[in-house]
Amino acid sequence: MFDPVGKRVLITGSSAGLGAEMARGLAARGAVVGICGRREDRLAEVLADIHSFSPQSRSWAVDLADLDALDSFAESVTQEFGGIDVLVNNAGIPKRRWAWEHRPDEISDVLRINLESPIRLTLGLLDSLANNSGQIVFVGSVAARLSPPAEAVYASSKAAITAFAECLRVDLSIAGTPIGVHVLQPGVLDTELFAHPDNDSSLSDIEALPASAILQPLIDLLGSNMVEAFVPDWFTDLPPVKTGDPEGFLQGAAEYTLQRLSDLGMTPPVGPGATK
Repeated sequence: MFDPVGKRVLITGSSAGLGAEMARGLAARGAVVGICGRREDRLAEVLADIHSFSPQSRSWAVDLADLDALDSFAESVTQEFGGIDVLVNNAGIPKRRWAWEHRPDEISDVLRINLESPIRLTLGLLDSLANNSGQIVFVGSVAARLSPPAEAVYASSKAAITAFAECLRVDLSIAGTPIGVHVLQPGVLDTELFAHPDNDSSLSDIEALPASAILQPLIDLLGSNMVEAFVPDWFTDLPPVKTGDPEGFLQGAAEYTLQRLSDLGMTPPVGPGATK
């Protein structure tokens, strides 16, 4: 079982949404929480909330898309916190587009925030995590496993960070380094992520869970040796179905989406090479 009391936890992308919920929940359970993000005003609100439980918690205003700044940020966190016990790589951006409609800059932005940034920050904090027998949680997405429609680049970024986490876990085990590595794969949760500007409308008909639903699965994952957990946990049953019949699963996803578009009174997308 994971006991948060006194644990130094850094959560990226914690000015709102899942990150803020995790920060509040862990602070209320006794953790010393570090929050970070770009929006200083929002960070201040979250920090005020968690200070009532954990006065040693603190925040850093940082642009996680600035990859060259991450080494110095990692150094600052280590020095000011005196080390890190848990790193939660939560920051991420969505992108809902039909695969062929993604602009080059959108592709770069998604991969920078969802893949390159957490890798760089993780590598910058590995020594501190190793010295404290720490743990790393990468917040992925069920999209990493389920190939949803109109999320090709986003799903690719989450699949890639999942693969990185798994490979990192193998490498650390080979080296005998005492760091736990996990991936938390959320489904549809009620956060700003699903109302992010410059995205096509979501086609999901799954009822969103409250953002607070992320907290207990996170704590359970940290208290286990599990590689991966899904939120809600019924998503756990779907990847084996895809693995057992990938052609049928993907065709089913396409047919479901066509029916969903029809139900919503929407037309299918105009594909590449078609007359527009």
